[in-house]
Amino acid sequence: MNDQRKVIYEQRRELMVATDVSETIVEMRQETVDHMVEQHIPANSYAEQWNAQGLHEEALRIYGLELPIQDWVKEEGIAEQEIRERLTAAVEKRMAEKEERSGSEVMRFAEKSILLQLLDQQWKDHLLNLDHLRQGIWLRAHGQRDPLNEYKREAFEMFEGMLTRVRESVTVVLAHIEVRLGPPPGEQAPPPPPQPAPQPRMRESRPSPAMALAGAADAFAPPKDDFGKVPRNAPCPCGSGKKFKYCHGRV
Repeated sequence: MNDQRKVIYEQRRELMVATDVSETIVEMRQETVDHMVEQHIPANSYAEQWNAQGLHEEALRIYGLELPIQDWVKEEGIAEQEIRERLTAAVEKRMAEKEERSGSEVMRFAEKSILLQLLDQQWKDHLLNLDHLRQGIWLRAHGQRDPLNEYKREAFEMFEGMLTRVRESVTVVLAHIEVRLGPPPGEQAPPPPPQPAPQPRMRESRPSPAMALAGAADAFAPPKDDFGKVPRNAPCPCGSGKKFKYCHGRV
């Protein structure tokens, strides 16, 4: 456990003082590709034995790449090394396009920040797993095995697994995120330009049906003096339908 701590702390110190960790990131990507190929293309095997579908799914999961790996495998005389090279070329092309969009300075900052964060998180998880292993390792003595040797062997395997997870997790995050340069801390983005206030619409004043009818009657009815003598309770001669006393006969 002390040996492992020395290795991790030394690597972390080197990362902290470095201004550019892109070479380390590229090595992690390549090692991740190598691990993918080894898992799905067994050594000294024929193309018919390769797990092309599994390799396709891993390329999509880790790098976000939809690659025609099944078509590659069907090519005459295709070899494992050629599959590895095509995967590497596709991955590096994707990362180069991402860096072009984000800018080299922003990408370098993101690489260092993400690498340190994920390394710290994986190391904490590894220490917790070692503690669990230590608590139950003495049970191996019942199987006629030396608990100390078993602890050393399994702790080493767990450490190797942790380093593999660091490489893969860093590769996955950098392959999927889009980094953009925002305003400096404490500053707000400039507000959008002011838009002209909408002009209020003038509502048209529409007369009620009764008012319209009365207006029409006033427009076409003869003057009041032409009605002659009309009883006050009789219908108004203008045709409004009202009594004369409520229409043209009102005071």
